[in-house]
Amino acid sequence: MHILLVEDDPLLGDGLRAGLRQLGFQVDWVRDGIAAERELRAQEFVAAVLDLGLPQKDGLEVLATVRKAGILLPVLILTARDAIPDRIRGLDVGADDYVIKPVDIHELAARLRALVRRAHGQAQEHLSAQDILLEPASRTVQKAGKSVVLSSREFDLLQAFMLNVDHVLSREQLEQYLYSWGQEVDSNAVEVHIHNLRRKLGTSLIQTVRGVGYILVRQAANS
Repeated sequence: MHILLVEDDPLLGDGLRAGLRQLGFQVDWVRDGIAAERELRAQEFVAAVLDLGLPQKDGLEVLATVRKAGILLPVLILTARDAIPDRIRGLDVGADDYVIKPVDIHELAARLRALVRRAHGQAQEHLSAQDILLEPASRTVQKAGKSVVLSSREFDLLQAFMLNVDHVLSREQLEQYLYSWGQEVDSNAVEVHIHNLRRKLGTSLIQTVRGVGYILVRQAANS
């Protein structure tokens, strides 16, 4: 899952980025409010972790601006501002969660997974479609009750499809989901990963919509 981290403290930001990457997130990191607003307008992320005391533009101002622009991605505020009025203000402006520093990295990852699930209408911890069961926390996959070994990219791609089940995703959307800044993307990378998923999970699992993209449907055609 591709997220935006907005944190001006270099040590904390570096630690959060490294920790979240180890837990399966693709993380882009910016250090000021104007850069945060620019990236949230320009790219598709599944969630954002937003500090409040930012250079150039305060985090609450950033949040208010992007919400007015109709940007609906889940936003988790991560801040040292622990007063009750600050928490109320953050949630009222449009935050989906409000967490006080310091935070355990595993708790932060769990909160992000929960926000993303809810944003995609998924109430349960696991994701399921057809005979596939995906567990985001453990990063494991089963087909018809049997474990299937996927590479990290294959898992991330399958998760993108299962979060957006019954919706067509373009190659550009899938690339944004899979890759963060500075990562080299081969022109046929998405197609290669889809080919591998079809080989491991069934050729009909992910369908091609010509000229548009790809789709994973919740129920197989013959079910």
